[in-house]
Amino acid sequence: MGDVRVKRIYETPDAGDGFRILVDRLWPRGMTKERAAVDLWLKDVAPSAELRTWWHHVGGKPAEFEERYLAELDRNPALEELRALARDHDPVTLLFAARDEEHNHALMLRDLVR
Repeated sequence: MGDVRVKRIYETPDAGDGFRILVDRLWPRGMTKERAAVDLWLKDVAPSAELRTWWHHVGGKPAEFEERYLAELDRNPALEELRALARDHDPVTLLFAARDEEHNHALMLRDLVR
C-alpha cells in the first residue's frame, strides 16, 4: 500500500499530492473543478446524508459519529474501491472540505485504507 495523505480541498494542489480523490458527498462550496484538480470524486465513500445531518444539526459526539460511519462503511463497496486506488497509485491524497482538520471522515478513511 502506498502513501495515503489527507488534505483540505481548499489548499493549493501540489505535485506531491499524487492521485487526488475527493471523498465528500457534496461538491465543496466555491470550488471550481479547475482549482480543485480532482482526479476522482468518490462520493459514495462519504458519510450518508442522514449521518451528515445528524453530525451537523444534532451535534453528535465524535466517538458516536465514528461508530456510525464505520457501520456504514462495513457494507459499502466504495471502501474497497478506495483501497484498490490506494494500491494502484502512490501517493494518494484524500480531499475533504470540512473546517475541522482534526475530526473528519477523511482521517478515518486514511486509517482504514492504510
